[in-house]
This record gives sequence, structure tokens and C-alpha cells, in this order.
Amino acid sequence: MTNQLIEDLKWRGLIYQQTDEEELEKLLSEEKISLYVGVDPTADSMHIGHIVPLLTMRRFQQAGHRPVLLVGGATGMIGDPSGRSTERNLLTKEQIEQNVAGLKKQMERIFEFGEGENSAVLVNNYEWISKMNVIDFLRDYGKLINVNYMLAKDTIASRLETGISFTEFSYTLLQGIDFNYLYDHYGVRLQIGGSDQWGNITTGLEVIRKTHDEEAKAFGITMPLVTKADGTKFGKTASGAVWLDAKKTSPYEFYQFWINSADADVIKYLKIFTFLSREVIESLEVSVQEEPHLRKAQKALAEEMTKLIHGEEALETAQRITAALFSGDLKSLSASEMRDAFKDVPTSEMAKEDKNIVDLLVEAKISSSKRQAREDVTNGAISINGDKVTDLEYVVSSKDRLDDEFTIIRRGKKKYHMVKYV
Repeated sequence: MTNQLIEDLKWRGLIYQQTDEEELEKLLSEEKISLYVGVDPTADSMHIGHIVPLLTMRRFQQAGHRPVLLVGGATGMIGDPSGRSTERNLLTKEQIEQNVAGLKKQMERIFEFGEGENSAVLVNNYEWISKMNVIDFLRDYGKLINVNYMLAKDTIASRLETGISFTEFSYTLLQGIDFNYLYDHYGVRLQIGGSDQWGNITTGLEVIRKTHDEEAKAFGITMPLVTKADGTKFGKTASGAVWLDAKKTSPYEFYQFWINSADADVIKYLKIFTFLSREVIESLEVSVQEEPHLRKAQKALAEEMTKLIHGEEALETAQRITAALFSGDLKSLSASEMRDAFKDVPTSEMAKEDKNIVDLLVEAKISSSKRQAREDVTNGAISINGDKVTDLEYVVSSKDRLDDEFTIIRRGKKKYHMVKYV
């Protein structure tokens, strides 16, 4: 009999590889287990490419299992060669600690922590790896794994031509030590991760097998790499990665990323990223096919993801900015909301001085010439901070500077420009 959770994961397209499928389904049907996922603190925030394994772990928690979240305070100092053609830059201990704090906050938004049996547990592998000396590492663990076994791993094999240091070569064994430690101390039976982690996960299973006399029952599952239908990279925008940290990617930008999903991708994203039920997603799929102009699926995706990562209040702000831009009613927005909304529009820098509207339009290259600028103003094509300007003698002054820092000028219906004052 197929386990209900595994069946749901398969329907969502969340299982790429797994070890001993039959035994794992049997285990999950008979008892509640502890499972883990590891995240190395290479930055002080995760981006949306990181969260597929975490959201998958959350599904296990909802089914009554206990998530053990490992932040790699030790492995982050070594560097995972997975998915890279060159060595990582080594981070300092202080940078790692700062990054760990940032990741912890983000995990607390996704998981339920507390006193319950399936409450999430956060661990840091620096706690046990830092206590191990080099002799213990080589004798207790180095002897367990054959070099040929490690050379066969895709992450290592792909680096042999360009070169890999012993430091990064040893990473897979360190992750194997983690799985073994969590198996012994937290009763962890399953590790999950992205498809690039398969080699590291199976090394952990090998370490567990060789360090236990009894028949150790541990398992691994990987999730597929998320792709876009048009072949371009998922999780990137013109301005870079889509981060979970609101300072790096504002809730409005985060919301916009999801709401701009293509019809060809949106149902796949709803399955992978949201906790909406199968029935709801299937009804949204019908909507995409029969009434795509309503974009119900995209709105549901943007709402669910923004609420999960940033909260209800941030979602409301993102929706308010979106509605204001659609209607052209910028006056309903605060200065900080305007700053978020127009972060990526063309920008000009000017001194803080009063300037005639026609001169400003030409100087900021909003209008191509003085003649064009005069036409734009008299035709009602120019708005300043949401207010239409039709007077050729209008002077743009301190009253038009939001937070005394910038002015938003719109030409026509859609062309926005930010003037920043220096």
C-alpha cells in the first residue's frame, strides 16, 4: 500500500531519487520518524532555489514526522563542491555565525518549533565536527570510505579536470559524519536534499552501514531541480536572485516574481511550493486552461508564497502596491512603498534644487527634447508622484521630493522614472 505522504510528494513532482522505496514507505506507514535536511550558511539569507527541500520537510512535519534542521556551521567553513566548477571562497567563523543567525530566522517562518513530539529541532554541525581532531577523523571515518568510491561521485568526478582541493574533496565524508551523528543522537532515519546532494546522502548511508553492527535502516530522498518551461533559469530576475530576506528582495518584488509566472509553469510551482490541496490546485489548473486572462493560479501562488515567507501584513502591502500601479493611483502609497515599487525603473541623479518641469524632463532623458517635453506636459502625459502636471511653468521643488530623496515621474500610461537627489 502506497504511503499517503509519499503519494502526495510524487503527485507534486517532489521525488527525484530515493533509496529503498518499498522499505521507506513501510516505515512511514508504521511510525513517525525524524528526518533531516542540511543548509550551509554560505550567505545570511536563502533564496527561493534553496527552499524546495525545506518545504518538502514541512510536508513531513504536517504528516506528524519530526524535522531536524541542520545548519552547517562546520561544513560551511569547508565548502560543498556540488554544482560548482571552481573552489568556494572560504568564510570566516564570524561570517558563518552571522549567516547562521539569518538562516535560523527564515527557518522559523517555515517550520513549527516548540515542545510537541514533531516540533522542529535546529542543530549546528559545528557542535560535533569542531570537537573532532584530525587523527580521529582519519582513523574513525577516513578508513570507512574508499577513494575510488568518492571519485565515482558526480560532484567530485566533474571537478577532476578543473581541479578540486583535498578540503572540498573531504566534504562528502563530513556530510556522511553528520548523517551518522544525527542517526545516533536524534534517531534520524531519512535525509532529504536537492538532486545535487545525492552523492553526499548516499555517503552518509554508507557511513551508517559501516559503523553499526545491527542492520541500520536509514534512507535518502532527493528533489528534482526546478526548471522553467522556456529553459531559462528558475529563481532569477533581471536584478538577480530572489532572496527570502526582505532587505535583499522586498515583499513586493517577491510577490511580483510569483505573480509573473508563465501559464506553462504556474501549476508546477503551485504543486512544489505551496501547501494548497490537490483539489484546489486542480481547479486552478482548469482556470489556467479555460480563463487564463484572470490569472487566478498566479494570484494564488503569489499570495501563498508571500504570506508564508513574509507574513500577512507584507502580503497586504505587496497587493496594495500592485493595485496602485495597475490603477495609476500612486498617492495611496507611502514613500517606502514607492521606493520598493520603483526600485528597478530607469533612474537619474540630480542636485537638490528647484527645476522647471520641462528642463527636468529633458535633463533626466524622460522626454527627448524641450519641444517633446512641452508636448508631453500640455497633453497630460506627465505625472509627478501620481499627480498629473499640465502647467509648463510648474517647478519641481522640495515638496515633490519623497523622504527628501526621490521623485517618481510617469510619462504616458506605463513608463516610470525615478529621479534621485544627491
